[in-house]
Amino acid sequence: MVSAAEQMAANTSWAALGKATDLRNRILFTLGLLIVYRLGTFIPVPGIDGAALRDFMEGAAAGLGGILSMFTGGALGRMGIFALGIMPYISASIIVQLLASMVPALEQMKKEGEQGRKKMNQYTRYGTVFLATLQAYGLAVSLETGDLVTDPGLFFRASCVITLVGGTMFLMWLGEQITARGIGNGISLIIFVGIIAELPAALAQFLSQGRSGAISPAVIVGVIVMVIAVIAFVVFMERALRKIHIQYPRRQVGMKVYDGGSSHLPVKVNPSGVIPAIFASSLLLLPTTISTFSGNQTSPIMSTILAYFGPGQPLYLAFFTLMIVFFAYFYTFNVAFKPDDVADNLKNQNGFVPGVRPGKKTADYLEYVVNRVLVLGSGYLAAVCLLPEILRSQLSIPFYFGGTSVLIVVSVTMDTIQQVQSHLLAHQYEGLIEKSQLRGKGGKKRKKGPARR
Repeated sequence: MVSAAEQMAANTSWAALGKATDLRNRILFTLGLLIVYRLGTFIPVPGIDGAALRDFMEGAAAGLGGILSMFTGGALGRMGIFALGIMPYISASIIVQLLASMVPALEQMKKEGEQGRKKMNQYTRYGTVFLATLQAYGLAVSLETGDLVTDPGLFFRASCVITLVGGTMFLMWLGEQITARGIGNGISLIIFVGIIAELPAALAQFLSQGRSGAISPAVIVGVIVMVIAVIAFVVFMERALRKIHIQYPRRQVGMKVYDGGSSHLPVKVNPSGVIPAIFASSLLLLPTTISTFSGNQTSPIMSTILAYFGPGQPLYLAFFTLMIVFFAYFYTFNVAFKPDDVADNLKNQNGFVPGVRPGKKTADYLEYVVNRVLVLGSGYLAAVCLLPEILRSQLSIPFYFGGTSVLIVVSVTMDTIQQVQSHLLAHQYEGLIEKSQLRGKGGKKRKKGPARR
């Protein structure tokens, strides 16, 4: 049987969207702030040699330059004020979440409710400023070393650091405003728009290579089919669940006895989302980032590291796979899904898994199930992230195409569509309630029965 909520979701249309005034205002507010973000990517950092930077990024478009430019919406390629993007905030939030699961004081703060959440957000902001300052200073020094600056010196470094850190903090504020007053997760939407904005130019470049004969038509068709297949596979796996049956016993409230109910505990095949891929990519790209902007002054040790751990190399792919699997397990059991906490919550709600005793046995069973589900989930993450890397290096695709960007785009799209549907359902329920109240007011008044004495 189809539930009423599912029937209402199937009946949602553009007409319903036009009537939902609050949802329309939220969407317009979100679009307005995203336009502000896109305009900021075209405002350059003072002191940059635009011609030299353009030549450098064109030479690195298929490698690291394409990777970083993809996640910053092209701001790094133009060295805009948003060149660092929102990644320092994401890194800081992930680090704070991991510390909260390992440090008892932070874990206790996390359980304090709204006040604890505000303190954790404050620590995340401090961490964002610290990481953004380090990255901005390193980027300023690298730009000077690569002869991409018109007037190098202390003044350029200070202005570059202040501009880039201010841009990152402004993006963090934009993301929080979108989350609070717009639709969807603001931070995720900023990354999503940055990736989508670079796709038309990359696609045009790819097709122009086909017209010039540099790439065969078979490769073009194969890449397009592969992209469609990867997107379909990601959508299927992100919606995949392992349902654990939960039983609730019969209970008595006052004089009434309620029959026991049953439900299920959904365990996603990929509980950690795209975070393992982001963490693994950030760590493996660190030496490449340092060497790319340092020009010809790369040390012999760094040259050796790049020879074995550069993008597309066998050791790079092997360590990429291992780190994705490690972070998938680590983040799931420390942040996303804690079996002990879930077992305690079930015990407090008088729920139990049939055939498993509450408490420690339930936690062990949940850990057993999640461990085996994560074998499939971590393998899926590794396959999606490695397949584009291998094909890009083998087929010499002239732009960056990675599984991490596909995961982000698909996940954010699904989450935003789900939130839009939730707002539409809430609007339809409000309309039904208003109609029922109006009918009640317009109907005939019932005669009051005799008062009981």
